[in-house]
Amino acid sequence: MSWDQIPVPRAFRCWSLRRASETALQSSSRAVEDQLKICGHKRDDDVFELFLSKKELIEVIDLSRFKKLKYLWLHHNKLHGITFLTRNYCLTELYLNNNAIFEIEGLHYLPSLHILLLHHNELTNLDATVKELKGMLNLKILSLYQNPLCQYNLYRLYIIYHLPGVELLDRKQVTEKERRSMITIFNHKKAHIVQSIAFGGKVDASWDPKSPFKQKPAQRVPSDFAFANNVDKTVFDDPEDAVFVRSTKRSVMTFSSMNWDTVPTREERYLEEEGTEPAQMLTVTLR
Repeated sequence: MSWDQIPVPRAFRCWSLRRASETALQSSSRAVEDQLKICGHKRDDDVFELFLSKKELIEVIDLSRFKKLKYLWLHHNKLHGITFLTRNYCLTELYLNNNAIFEIEGLHYLPSLHILLLHHNELTNLDATVKELKGMLNLKILSLYQNPLCQYNLYRLYIIYHLPGVELLDRKQVTEKERRSMITIFNHKKAHIVQSIAFGGKVDASWDPKSPFKQKPAQRVPSDFAFANNVDKTVFDDPEDAVFVRSTKRSVMTFSSMNWDTVPTREERYLEEEGTEPAQMLTVTLR
């Protein structure tokens, strides 16, 4: 029997794990104290930033003693979680990229967070990640690329939908087109309301597009009533029905512009031969 096949007692394994954890915390404590000495801080209240990147850290000691901490760099380490951040309410910038983090439980304790970098980690649960970030109303810059959860279909639009305050996602500006797309995909009720607005009114958003529109009994006005010939003379009992019908008959707008690609230049006009085609117009029709 080789040494690898000899069973290890459970108590010994637990002791080994506990010992490894203690060693990791001691290493973290030394890194923090070294950083405080470099910056010349003597009081915890004077600490506004901590630079702890590239320290080979597996765990980090509780940082709640630094009540006014605003900037924290922990990138390029070997962290698996971030439970050490529980009372750092003033933290505005957190750099956790290039670690081995597989869950971010505890981030909801950071309401002031403005920048959060989590790219190049091991996050797999998209719903759990979004749930943890939802309460961060001040979060504007977020990076999650190079995580397994990025492989989900419509990942980017899903993040934009649940975190509407984010302006820069994965180093790319969130566009108005993306915001409109995420409403159409993830919020059918709101999309129906937006599409149904006409003349300051809106229809009931509970309307089912699969079922035929049920018009209430309508009255006909006298034939000699002074209506223009192109106006629908049906009177609805419910104004919302009228708004809905109007929204399905929006006016058609036509824009025309010169196609400048077909307009000859000065030299071309000078050398113009007979039979040259005239300049063309471009027409765009919108409803």
